[in-house]
Amino acid sequence: VQLQASGGGLVQAGGSLRLSCAASGRTLSSYTMGWFRQAPGKERELVGVVSWSGYTYYTDSLKGRFTISRDNAKNTVYLQMNSLKPEDTAVYYCAARSGSATGTRVREYDYWGQGTQVTVSS
Repeated sequence: VQLQASGGGLVQAGGSLRLSCAASGRTLSSYTMGWFRQAPGKERELVGVVSWSGYTYYTDSLKGRFTISRDNAKNTVYLQMNSLKPEDTAVYYCAARSGSATGTRVREYDYWGQGTQVTVSS
């Protein structure tokens, strides 16, 4: 499966962005999808996960500001980011893993998109 992330950009603190992750090659309906981010000089970290059934899991520090959803008919997963902070600046990646288990680690994902840059100015 090929993943294409989009929607990143420059936004002021307090603003919002919605990232999209479009898939091709396979239907996403049977995959668990994750969003990760990587800031300069830091390791890639989990933002959140949405299972094939719609179950969601978020990193504690991002709960309430970030929301993951999926539209299986469009083969697309979304990451809605609200109340953005400068520390949210990073490259955001979507990833897919087979099966229904919630994956929270980078190594648990089989397919990765190319990443989209999000920059939050203060």
